[in-house]
Amino acid sequence: MVVQSKHFLNTAPSLVLDSLEGLCAINTHLALDPTHRVVYLADQDRSKVALLCGGGSGHEPSHSGFVGQGALTAAVCGNVFASPSAGQVRRAIDLIDNEKGTIIVVKNYTGDVLNFGLAKEEYAARYPNKADRVKFVIVGDDVAVGKTQGSIVGRRGLAGVCLVYKIAGALAQTGASVDEVYDVAQYVSSRLGTIGVGLDHCHVPGTAVPDTHLGANELEIGLGIHNESGHRRISPVPPLNELIPTLLEMITSTTDKERSFIPFKNDSTDRVVLLVNNLGGLSELELGGVVAEAKRALDKSGIKVMRILSGSFMTSLNMPGFSITVLLLPAANDTGTPSADLILSLLDDSTNTPGWKWSSRSVPKPPSVSSSLPTVTHATAWSASLKAPDINQFNNAVERACRALINAEPEITYMDSIAGDGDCGLTLKGGATAVLEALSKGSISGNDVLGSVITISRIAEDAMGGTSGALYSIFFSALAQALAKSSSSTATQEVWRTALEAALGRLYTYTRARPPSRTLVDPLAAFIGTLSSGLAAAVEAAREAAEGTKDMEAKAGRSAYVDSIKLKAERVTDPGAWGVKVVVEALAQ
Repeated sequence: MVVQSKHFLNTAPSLVLDSLEGLCAINTHLALDPTHRVVYLADQDRSKVALLCGGGSGHEPSHSGFVGQGALTAAVCGNVFASPSAGQVRRAIDLIDNEKGTIIVVKNYTGDVLNFGLAKEEYAARYPNKADRVKFVIVGDDVAVGKTQGSIVGRRGLAGVCLVYKIAGALAQTGASVDEVYDVAQYVSSRLGTIGVGLDHCHVPGTAVPDTHLGANELEIGLGIHNESGHRRISPVPPLNELIPTLLEMITSTTDKERSFIPFKNDSTDRVVLLVNNLGGLSELELGGVVAEAKRALDKSGIKVMRILSGSFMTSLNMPGFSITVLLLPAANDTGTPSADLILSLLDDSTNTPGWKWSSRSVPKPPSVSSSLPTVTHATAWSASLKAPDINQFNNAVERACRALINAEPEITYMDSIAGDGDCGLTLKGGATAVLEALSKGSISGNDVLGSVITISRIAEDAMGGTSGALYSIFFSALAQALAKSSSSTATQEVWRTALEAALGRLYTYTRARPPSRTLVDPLAAFIGTLSSGLAAAVEAAREAAEGTKDMEAKAGRSAYVDSIKLKAERVTDPGAWGVKVVVEALAQ
């Protein structure tokens, strides 16, 4: 794989400050000290404990995106993946000076700990009367680095720190003392476990493209948020239902001597908060799948999920990956700890911080289908008496067409990657696969041509979807209506020709595409219009019409949105048209 190395920016050195200015322009309750790159609350309540965090940039929305009421009071931003200086941190401490005290929360990285720690000590030296009012919390939630390897440096700080921000910040908002906020922050930090996984590393703007990227079918478990190598690499990439349990085992295990960082009981009494974090380059579609599988895996392990949070919390620029964080809540009989109800209520409390993601503030429910709607059955208004002249020949023709479409998927996908959105091949393959399954079950058969066409229409709607699915479904629905009007009991070529003409006319009421349009309509109309001259002539007409789309200006379909100069230069056939050609050629063999 090649790391995505292109970026939208003015210059690499100006990117951090440009981004912070944009953040404050959107969120007018935030203020910016551009010299020291500190984002802070513009209207701070100085009668309450303040929370300060920060670190290298490139992890947005962390850390500046979590400044707001009920979370951080200020965030200090270094260069990309580089700790801010002690001078920047001192300025932030001064900006949020208050009556009750300040909690400094840092991820466990050497640069962050040293520079924030130095600033704290310098502040204490300058203001000895305030020294005991500045507390220091180091968050290390990574479980990838084992106890032996990390015996000196400890666990790295990852997305779990965001839960510390929110819970401690919400408690500070209630007017709690600096010691109370500190104790809860420390407790939450001690109950966190996070593991990350990526399909590749990220690229830092202004640097050379790294040569440490993974193979095309390889992922890395335990990689850091600064491009550090991970715990191990796996190839091929496993499905989520195999990967997620492996990741969660690294967090929840109490038998792994190198881990077992968190005191899970694993006796079906454990309760947790689940945070699924996008490392920057993962689609929302994939992230939703990760959430679902993580919830299923925890349920299967007897661990009750009390809250789920998902989205971009602690990123690594454009890294295509995710991390899973689990916060183990206190048990009902634990003593000397904050209660689970308190922690959940603080997590649920409202905040105006721009980086915090919406959550339901309730225990997640299993997905269910509403049972309140009545079941509707539709009676068929016509008799299923239309048969093929040769049942086996009909069934074999349908099978040939489906297998031809499946085999043509790579070619059609390639065409659509140039002329459309790249999904046509997979869409047609999905429909063909579903038709084959229906054929094997007898739902499609030459013994019932009309029922078969109706089944194909429904498959096009359900298994294909999108524009192609709708067009095919409309066409086959109209074809079924036309076949039902036939007085013949056998589906002769003349019966098919008449019905196909009627179906094409009905399709035209839902699409403006007319030949020549560089769409599937071109070979479809050519085939139907020539069928009266025989099947061989109709197939040849469809083939010529499909081939002709490569030199045609697009008037409809997805190709109409593609640069016409590019299409002419590539001379690629319309993928939808090619799909129709593949089908009719296979049917006629």
